[in-house]
Amino acid sequence: MKHYGLIGFPLSHSFSKKFFIEKFKNEGITDAKYELYPIEHISELIPLLREHPDLCGLNVTVPYKVNVLKYLDWVEHDARNAGAVNCISITAESPVVAAFSGEIGIKGHDFRLEGYNTDIYGFERSLKPLLKNRHDQALILGDGGAAKAVKCVLDNLGISYKCVTRKPSPGNILFSELNPHHIKNNLLIINTTPVGMSPNVDECPPIPYEAITDDHLLYDLIYNPEQTLFLKKGAEKCATTKNGYEMLVLQAEKSWEIWNSKDKHP
Repeated sequence: MKHYGLIGFPLSHSFSKKFFIEKFKNEGITDAKYELYPIEHISELIPLLREHPDLCGLNVTVPYKVNVLKYLDWVEHDARNAGAVNCISITAESPVVAAFSGEIGIKGHDFRLEGYNTDIYGFERSLKPLLKNRHDQALILGDGGAAKAVKCVLDNLGISYKCVTRKPSPGNILFSELNPHHIKNNLLIINTTPVGMSPNVDECPPIPYEAITDDHLLYDLIYNPEQTLFLKKGAEKCATTKNGYEMLVLQAEKSWEIWNSKDKHP
């Protein structure tokens, strides 16, 4: 039996467990199980792996997508650039062997942890079909862990962007400074904040919605509710809108592909 799971804290609501349980059932996969592993501190990761030596892969959610990096033996290129990991492949190979390649350091454990960011894959695959030539400048609402994958994708696609935050940060715009000019000049707006997530469905990021047009594309990483107030306000202005559900499905499928790949990183 192959074991997989999700680490984070808290884990009261998990898309991943529901997704994989349904996947295993629908695809007749009987030799795998997926569990939740709520850990209160990222330092509990290594003891968790020693307690569950049959774990083959983990998804990583808030608040550990950044802090988990220091425990990994190898990190994929885009994940390293983003500075965040949401998928770990676990093998029994000793990192001492791989250390001879000069790629990694010895972490003091007898298993190999490889880090990936499948959010990058999921977001890019979900976003690209909606992009038009006019979507060459973007506003990213928020600048936390969820924004890291978004930034990486926009960099890869050659789309310039500015982050909008509540607190001052070098290079960012404050929500309090946003005006219709910013909205008119940035036809792609991506919400990476939790504002509007269930149960707080009557909330939305404070932006000048009156300046949104049918040329705009509004993307919300939130998937519950299906249409956030942010997306609803965009749709009322005839903007193209999309929530984060497809991104989540794509990133989960990519995690499964990585965990079961026969071509592991050397």
